[in-house]
Amino acid sequence: MVAASSPEASAAGAEILRQGGNAMDAAGATAFALSVTDISQTGLGGGGVLLWYDARAAQAEHLLFYSRTGADPAWGERDSTPSAERPGRAAAIPGMVAGLLEAQRRFGRLTREAVMAPAIRLAREGFVVTPLLARTILSARGRIEGDPEAAALLLPNSEALLPGQRLVQPQLAATLAAIAAGGPGAFYSSSIAERLVAKVQAAGGLITASDLRGFTVDSAAPLCTTWRGLTVLAPPPPMGGAPLLAMLQMTDATGLTRAGGFSSEPDAAVTLADLLRAAQADGRWWRGDPQAMAVPARGFASAAYAASRAQALGSPVTDTMSLGDPWPFEQSPLPGRCSAYAFPAAERGSDAVPPNGSDEGSSLTSHLAVVDADGNAVSATTTVGVLFGSGVFTDGFFLNSSAANMDDRTRGSNRVTNSTIAPTLMLDGRDVRLVIGAAGSQYIQPAITQVALRILAYGEDPGRAIAAPRLQPNPMRRDVEVEPGFTPAVYAALLQRGYRPLSRVADISFGGVHAIYVRPDGLRIGVADPRRDGVVVRQ
Repeated sequence: MVAASSPEASAAGAEILRQGGNAMDAAGATAFALSVTDISQTGLGGGGVLLWYDARAAQAEHLLFYSRTGADPAWGERDSTPSAERPGRAAAIPGMVAGLLEAQRRFGRLTREAVMAPAIRLAREGFVVTPLLARTILSARGRIEGDPEAAALLLPNSEALLPGQRLVQPQLAATLAAIAAGGPGAFYSSSIAERLVAKVQAAGGLITASDLRGFTVDSAAPLCTTWRGLTVLAPPPPMGGAPLLAMLQMTDATGLTRAGGFSSEPDAAVTLADLLRAAQADGRWWRGDPQAMAVPARGFASAAYAASRAQALGSPVTDTMSLGDPWPFEQSPLPGRCSAYAFPAAERGSDAVPPNGSDEGSSLTSHLAVVDADGNAVSATTTVGVLFGSGVFTDGFFLNSSAANMDDRTRGSNRVTNSTIAPTLMLDGRDVRLVIGAAGSQYIQPAITQVALRILAYGEDPGRAIAAPRLQPNPMRRDVEVEPGFTPAVYAALLQRGYRPLSRVADISFGGVHAIYVRPDGLRIGVADPRRDGVVVRQ
């Protein structure tokens, strides 16, 4: 079963499963197809992270191929030039191609050429533009217009593509075909790389040919905790797994898992807003590349820290959420079931707890979930950053905007940039129970938490759980965005608590969750978020 944010991409993954491929083959095919069909969110110029679970061996692995900075010391300097004048400065070294090919080489069954064939066909023959893609083209028109080739493709005759029109991408098809034939070198050490570097540097960017040749995919154990009897795996820093695990732990620590629901229960909704806000505030500070700075990820994700943090949730709501300190919990023993997934504890660095966190811009992403016939699973999230990334366009794809994710604490050369993405796996013993993740920047972890809570604590149907309304607090303000479907009593309770409830119509940015739930009897239920254009395809 494949769940992804594009019908053609889900179909591509299912096609590979029919050919005898496993979950990783299907995930690679789906992700490359998304690089063709979901180009405002993801693509060859972006990066991402995935979790792989081998059901026979009962082993999991985290592969990190998120965009990173290069060797130039200027990567560590704040760029005060307006982004419109130097769009290339936001582009970090793209890891998508290296990551997908490395994952498929290590864990897949089929050939690279077979896995990439559906994406090449989609680019060469075209696909029908969806309403979502048409809206994103309109929304990012100014960025697209910055490149004549991109404008000719997506804004023909200065008019944005309409839903129902066909988008054919011959340049992208040629790039994908070159990668299928030549592997990573065809992207990172080739004429494609030369044009990429020239285009980025002409737009004020820092990427060099040496940076591209030196890109490596990192492999490590995921973060691990237990929740509601399940083993939960999520990506470590600088990705967003730790805040997500903290949110899940706090739903237990606050009793929210026993509330029975929160759409119509005022006290539960207020508790949910409080804990989401606390974990997001912590996540904005306790982040960064662990190869360059100490990050207490294990402490942050622990049940003991959640219990401690939950005690502070009743304090008055102010414009800036106060921060917790996970360091005292960093060396705590892991739950027994996490012994096989031992992301190492960090040694405390010089970071002190500041008076408040740091804000960050919004970015949009694409998530996919795959489970194969043998029970192997992949949860993967990829992104180019904001819509159409930096706007730098070369050889049929957009370069990411991920360098803009770094703040004064985390900025530097040779570092993986920050992200909230959090592809997640939940295991019941040796069996996969839930493969889940989301798109939507700061909405990602709250969206996953609310869906998981509905499915696994309240027993809601997965389809209803993903379509159900969500709320989103802001740790830097007292605002809480609320989708339609909550009762008036919930709004009144949020207001009384000190929040400013803001009505928000469900849309692309509120978190696009894709998931596969495997019931204890083995039945698989896949769900694609109606806030996006995705579907589920069962092989």
